[in-house]
Amino acid sequence: MSYISQSNSNKPLKAVLLTITAAFGAMSIAASAQTDYSNPDMDPVNDLPNPYQTVENYLKLPAGREWGSTSAVHIDVDGESIWVAERCSGNVGACVQNSNLDPVMKFDADGNMVTSFGAGMITWPHGIEVDPQGNVWVTDARDNRGDGVEETEVYGHQVHKFSPDGHHLMTLGMPGGGRDPNYLFQPNDVLVAPDGHIFVAEGHSNAEGSTARILKFSPSGDLVMTWGSYGTGPENFMQPHALALDSQGRLFISDRSNNRIQIYTQDGELLDTWYQFSRNSGLFIDENDVLYAADSESGSVAPQWGHWTRGIRVGSARTGEVHYLIPDPQPDCRGTCTAEGVTVDRNGVIYGAEVGPVGGIKRYVRQ
Repeated sequence: MSYISQSNSNKPLKAVLLTITAAFGAMSIAASAQTDYSNPDMDPVNDLPNPYQTVENYLKLPAGREWGSTSAVHIDVDGESIWVAERCSGNVGACVQNSNLDPVMKFDADGNMVTSFGAGMITWPHGIEVDPQGNVWVTDARDNRGDGVEETEVYGHQVHKFSPDGHHLMTLGMPGGGRDPNYLFQPNDVLVAPDGHIFVAEGHSNAEGSTARILKFSPSGDLVMTWGSYGTGPENFMQPHALALDSQGRLFISDRSNNRIQIYTQDGELLDTWYQFSRNSGLFIDENDVLYAADSESGSVAPQWGHWTRGIRVGSARTGEVHYLIPDPQPDCRGTCTAEGVTVDRNGVIYGAEVGPVGGIKRYVRQ
């Protein structure tokens, strides 16, 4: 403080005023960084600018195929191509009924589909990940049990790893699913850390006693550890729905039905809890630690959360501040509306994956 006082003693008045203004700006930033984002009763973060233009029908499906429910979207390692896992022109059961359709598709930067695979292997694609080597991981959150299905033909509740050209490389989980201590049951999302460890968010139900945990696997697919259980406490989950890593290696978990983000170390130590990004279903953190959180349920699926505006919030994974909100263009929608899954290309273009009622992918371009 004395150094600042001495350095200002002989400055012109304008310079002093600029210094004071800068000091107040720094105080304001510090104050915002100290906002208590761990308060579940915080005021809704709704009054934010939207600098993005919405572009529909940018990704082009083959002739005769229509978009179904989609929650899985991820940018490729080239920073421009887009991977999508779509529910075979429908939703529940569509990939079993339309077993000839490939649920996993890659589109180039111009929106043209360049490859597809996965027909007859995945029942209900839910989450998707592209690892540093370009391999594609897809979570299958249901099974194919039904009339006429033999036990030897059952599959689902698994995580599949594919090479970029569609060769099947690895499966995590028992065919048809398993529950603790077996796995998996309703895997929502998968994330591969830079060192190759694999994280899976498991549990897609709000029913008391449901599966709700995080599993950590070695690069070769061996289970290393699990943490979390169903509940509303500080280290519980209720539908851990999406995963993301920031530049510090912190694991961000979309704890959807608890309307929060839980931040952990990769060894399961809880670091922080944030509510300011709303009831988010999808998460993505880019290389600059910009956090994109997609809320597809506030007010529609979750009426009690209707005081929060549904949409995509864009902010900082470092400070927790929220800068922008892309609101749902259908505010009266009564389904899982606007983006549930979200990803961003190297140019800052956002892609949102929608479950319904229409489904498909929207593109959001900064104006």
